Amino acid sequence: MTTVIDDAPFTGFHKRLAVACSGGPLLDGYILSIVGTALIGMQNELSLSTFDIQLIGAAALIGMFVGGALFGVLTDKIGREVMYTADLVVIGVCSILSFWAESTWLIVILRFVLGMAVAADYPIATSLLGEWLPTKQRGKLLGFQIVAWYAGSVLAYLVGYLFLTFGGDGSWRWQLASGAILCAFFLIIRQSTAPESPRWLVQHGKGDKAAQLVEKFLHVKVKPEELIEAGGADQGKRASLRELFKPEYRKRTVFCSGFFLCQVTVLFAMLTFGPEILTAFGMPSGTWMDTLGTALISMVFLIGCLPAMRLIDTVGRRPTIVWCFGLMIIPVLFIGIWPSMPAVLAFLMLCLYAFFCGGPNVLDWTYPNELFPTYIRATAVGFATSISRVGAALGTYLLPWSLTHLDMGPTFLAAAVITAAGFLICVWGAPETKGRTLDAAAARQPAPVLRPRPA
Repeated sequence: MTTVIDDAPFTGFHKRLAVACSGGPLLDGYILSIVGTALIGMQNELSLSTFDIQLIGAAALIGMFVGGALFGVLTDKIGREVMYTADLVVIGVCSILSFWAESTWLIVILRFVLGMAVAADYPIATSLLGEWLPTKQRGKLLGFQIVAWYAGSVLAYLVGYLFLTFGGDGSWRWQLASGAILCAFFLIIRQSTAPESPRWLVQHGKGDKAAQLVEKFLHVKVKPEELIEAGGADQGKRASLRELFKPEYRKRTVFCSGFFLCQVTVLFAMLTFGPEILTAFGMPSGTWMDTLGTALISMVFLIGCLPAMRLIDTVGRRPTIVWCFGLMIIPVLFIGIWPSMPAVLAFLMLCLYAFFCGGPNVLDWTYPNELFPTYIRATAVGFATSISRVGAALGTYLLPWSLTHLDMGPTFLAAAVITAAGFLICVWGAPETKGRTLDAAAARQPAPVLRPRPA
């Protein structure tokens, strides 16, 4: 398996698969962001209260928390193929139904289901992609998935701006329904890519089908018995969340979930309330600032991912994430110490944070895919995603309260503390997986042997 897939030539098939698998992250960025502009018109038409707005904004994140953990395990149990397109169908249907929503609770329910479906796509698509990619391209193309997230966020704010400009407040229904177009696009692309992972098939005793897929997509004829994972001892094991906390995987689980949580807590708050933060520093506010300004912040986050995608394959995963987390502390700490700084300087600090965040961003799904074996790979991705959404919800909920009751300085000092915690987690737990085959990177560390003390 290692020779056939990890050393395979990089072809157009891998590129198509990477684009197809980017649909989930792109839709996540789009769906979470488009609701921000849709709420402008929705608030007036549906007479939304502050609580209603908070509930609509949080519904998708809550759905992602539930969906990530639930569907990650399910993906490892029943396979990537079964759910590969079903989640996009659900996203498309919920987006279309949002067009006819007439009540707050119906929108909340649809947003919750949307969040579950998007979270399901992360363990499905990233595991499928990681299990097909050659070693040399794995880090870069798994990192590309987070670039797709920011592309979706930027696209959402640009689409929202156009709808608001030419359609007015009443265009909110079209904004929410527009996600269905992206679903249709990625559904078409997915029809030409691999339906299942050969690693998962071999792990579940289906070597014949795995050999057929390898021959079809990699153009290499192999015997089923040759497709045996290095971690053959894992064959037949059943996925569960308990497996992630066994001694050999516990540290990896805490590391992947911990740095993702610390990163996303500050990141989501900054993306969601970027214009409000800049307004507090004295920059002008308004509808165009709320949309295009936030799109610019998302763009800087996206740009920061591009050099990081190269760094993880040159200097390595561990140096990239440790140094980037360390550098992320500086701008938020600077704002916390000097909250009365000029608006232009504050904007520069936010841009520096967004740029340095590229390192953790491209490793959000790379690390859990590399550090866990096939039988719990999707489970690990789903669990890390779920935990990260706890941070996203806390960040977006607490930031407005903190700005109102604690002011700018303490708010950004708290952000510096959270970022510093992520830095320490990376120093403690970040391994180096650059250049290692997927089986070697995910190989279990032997559990410590407990010897009886001499009498």
